[in-house]
Amino acid sequence: MGVHRITSEAAKYYALREKVIGNAISLIGEASVRLDKLSKEQLEKIGDLAAKLLPHAPGYAGKAIPIIARLFWKLAGVEEREFKFVSLEELETEVESLKKEIFQDCSK
Repeated sequence: MGVHRITSEAAKYYALREKVIGNAISLIGEASVRLDKLSKEQLEKIGDLAAKLLPHAPGYAGKAIPIIARLFWKLAGVEEREFKFVSLEELETEVESLKKEIFQDCSK
């Protein structure tokens, strides 16, 4: 009772997608609050991360992703880039790495 097992491949993908997108959007939100503490390189990385979410983001969130990416790139002073496909596993690793980098730098 109260235990839910994710067994099908579709359910596993959905659970991973929700986890990765949720963590990435939380990171982007935190970055948006700390804009003045982030370097141009970090702003660029956040824009790149947002762009990589596009193929995985459903609905209205997906429509907002290019806007977010372009805003961070503009703040970083770089040109708009291609929106490429990156696997969820790669994105998960990137989110964790970027989270450590940004929170470590902002806590100094």
